[in-house]
Amino acid sequence: MNNYFISENSGLISTSVVALVFLFIGTLFSKKKLNLTSYLVSDRNVGVIRLTCTLVASSLGSWILFGPPTAAIDGGLGSIVGYALGTSFTMILLIFFGKQLRQLFPQGKSLTEIVIKKFGNNVFKFIFCLMIFYVFIYLCAEVTAITELIKYISGLSVWISSGIILCCVVTYVLIGGLKASIRTDNVQFITIILLFFYLIYVVIFKNYLHLNLNILHKELLQLDNKSLVNSLQYCYVFFIAVAATNLFHQGNWQRVYAAKNNKVLVTSLIIAFFIIYLIVFCMGLTGSIAKLNHLKFSQDLAFFSIVLQKNNQIVSFVILIFATCLCISTVDSLLNSISSLTIVHSKDFFNIRNIQKQKNLSNLAVIIAVIICYLIVLFQFSVLYLFLIADLLCCACAYVVFKGLYQKKISAFKSILFISTGLIVGLLLFPSEDYSKSILVGYLFKKENFSSILSDALLFWSFFFGTFMPLFSEFTYLGCKYLKKRLS
Repeated sequence: MNNYFISENSGLISTSVVALVFLFIGTLFSKKKLNLTSYLVSDRNVGVIRLTCTLVASSLGSWILFGPPTAAIDGGLGSIVGYALGTSFTMILLIFFGKQLRQLFPQGKSLTEIVIKKFGNNVFKFIFCLMIFYVFIYLCAEVTAITELIKYISGLSVWISSGIILCCVVTYVLIGGLKASIRTDNVQFITIILLFFYLIYVVIFKNYLHLNLNILHKELLQLDNKSLVNSLQYCYVFFIAVAATNLFHQGNWQRVYAAKNNKVLVTSLIIAFFIIYLIVFCMGLTGSIAKLNHLKFSQDLAFFSIVLQKNNQIVSFVILIFATCLCISTVDSLLNSISSLTIVHSKDFFNIRNIQKQKNLSNLAVIIAVIICYLIVLFQFSVLYLFLIADLLCCACAYVVFKGLYQKKISAFKSILFISTGLIVGLLLFPSEDYSKSILVGYLFKKENFSSILSDALLFWSFFFGTFMPLFSEFTYLGCKYLKKRLS
């Protein structure tokens, strides 16, 4: 007798059907031979509805079923607010930075094109590698999350589910690029929204008789000072980590440039902000509900402990389809990011200027990334921890890079120096996978040598110093320069 919610064959068929449907949609709208502008930025003519759909669909992956509920268990309401606001606030930041990029480089296709012009070759190479690293880690985490879920529901082996999803998505991405991704995102958006509201209905209206849903009383009225500080720390970590990191997601910049005009861009980003916030916040609350009701589950599966029941196959199928749509909508955006960055900068790294050769190189890069991702997924690493590593690296770069959009003169050496201070201090404090110690606290020096204010909140201080050390370094540099001038 198996302990799964549906049979392995049902899991295989469901996963295959969803993946093949989007493979069909993606290739159907890619029959015509695409030019490079169409492939990379969908001809720069995407309207409000389609742009909103693709912004939401590409921002919400299957990670929302794992990350926010897990964060809520660790950090309470503060982590839920921080996670939801961090994910959605990227849309607000893109209004300002996106309009600036479109003004500085109207025919651009990526953030890195501005970086190489403003900061020079060395900073560009660093940011380029960072963006590729982040996108790849995101890709691995996303596929890890969906395969873990499919196995939990149906028992389908990881190597089968990940193989189906990756093969289908990579096929239509290589054929149709961003245009195909936006087409599939439109369908995925509708599916995701409908199934999301159905699952919320299941949580609130079908389970209210045997679930304590009085979260506000537990999370707000019963908070002591220590819990409040802990909650605020988590709020900051998830807000700054997710918001800053998504600014280095090439998929977002492709969509910024794909907008028909600035009015379309702003309207779509504002609508997307509210939709994303609502969905991520509600998913986070399910973690608090699971914790409040003392449900038995592993942390990554808090949401499923509420909605999944052995005798309800309909809900099981809904969750599987919902999660697979979320995953595919994100994975195609990530693969498009790798493809577009490779095409745009093949001339900078390999001096390749022939368009077909650029496309061939990008196809090779995407295929290699998919193969490596497939191998890594088999190990099923922690989803949340993979995200946090990439998040810290992006946080250390955010201030320097995006301040540079508004500067006329930029020193490449100082930029690297300021970013390095954030990276070094942040990584020295970044906690191990069990969050008990870091390189500085616990490895280089005994944990007892540090105040509990630091040692008990390593993740918070890692992101705090990682984010603000570049700013502090710049103020220190300017202060020293001012004193030197005064003394001379």
